[in-house]
Amino acid sequence: MKSRIARILAGLAALVVAAIIWLPCLHLVFTRPLSNFRQNQGLSPKARQLAARHLQLWTEPALREQELKKMRASNAEWDFMGRSYLVWSLANMALRDPASKPLYLQTMDQIIDETLRLEKQEGMYFFLMPYAKDRHYLVQPAHSLFLDGEIALMLASRRVIEEKPKYRLLLTGRVNAIVGRLQKGPRMLLESYPDECWMFDHCVALDAIKVADYLDGSDHSALIRDWIAMARQKLVDPKSGLLISSFTADGIPLDGPEGSTIWMVAHSLQLLDEDFARDQYQRARKELGEITLGFGYAHEWPKSWKGEADVDSGPIIPWFEISAGSSGMAFIGASTFNDGKFLTSLAAMLDFAGFPSRTRGRLKYCASNQVGDAALLYAATLGPLWQKVKTGAKP
Repeated sequence: MKSRIARILAGLAALVVAAIIWLPCLHLVFTRPLSNFRQNQGLSPKARQLAARHLQLWTEPALREQELKKMRASNAEWDFMGRSYLVWSLANMALRDPASKPLYLQTMDQIIDETLRLEKQEGMYFFLMPYAKDRHYLVQPAHSLFLDGEIALMLASRRVIEEKPKYRLLLTGRVNAIVGRLQKGPRMLLESYPDECWMFDHCVALDAIKVADYLDGSDHSALIRDWIAMARQKLVDPKSGLLISSFTADGIPLDGPEGSTIWMVAHSLQLLDEDFARDQYQRARKELGEITLGFGYAHEWPKSWKGEADVDSGPIIPWFEISAGSSGMAFIGASTFNDGKFLTSLAAMLDFAGFPSRTRGRLKYCASNQVGDAALLYAATLGPLWQKVKTGAKP
């Protein structure tokens, strides 16, 4: 008996020693050069593979219907956001890969036209979660800034690549409506759901206004400046210094800072106020970003705020408190602010735990879905569109 116990203890000791030796090295199996995910010029290998999968979805209707059906069963928003992230990605890809611009433009137009058709045919609730119908919007007629802002930025991004008169009229109408409601409201806050406003949606809408100014010579700089000043004064969590994620139309917080929101918010702010954008990214990186044994991931909430897991955060992995939603969006923040160390470690974790599937040069992550992969594609391609607008280089 003593001999058997000794053998068991020896075996356990060997496993512990092996773990101590090999666990710190495990990330090396999955770590690739940063250029594999994102490049300063052109398209990275991973961007091309992700894009090939998304382009396939828009050339094979049956396959796209299958993917969308799975997503809409969980969240109709994902259908809509997958379209947005793909259009924004294709705009950046057209600037990075001019030879393929006709294909990218064709796909952007297909996505935009179908999205507008569905919005008109089915109504705005088609792309919203069911609880949008539980109450009435405070402001009538009802509008969702979630839809208006992302559609406006899709139209604006497409026009940066190549002008299209039809889209100019649509963008002008959408932007003027958003601006009018912002100026009319005493607190400059617009609903995405009844009496529910989101920081993510406001920043995307302001980006659309900024790009429209660049395209058409309008000037809403004072509106953008005033909104950011208001947000810095009233919508910042005092403990972490991070912008809160959601609030009522009166500015009363509904949720504190959330990783599934703040990484994209920091990216959006870069077009509006670079200093504030970097401040928010650095705070998010400190409060939410982690690298353990070479693998990068992100928490959903800072230690000073504890929310409840939802469809945006995704499942929270215990002990490490890893949020799938925050970790995925962290790619956008790290890519925006050229945080190469964090981005490389995030990519290592993605290839380790995301279950990549490659078929004929096309890549998808089995642990993700179409909107998640579209956000990753955006992280791998972002940069040229914002830079073109900020420098004022005309289309």
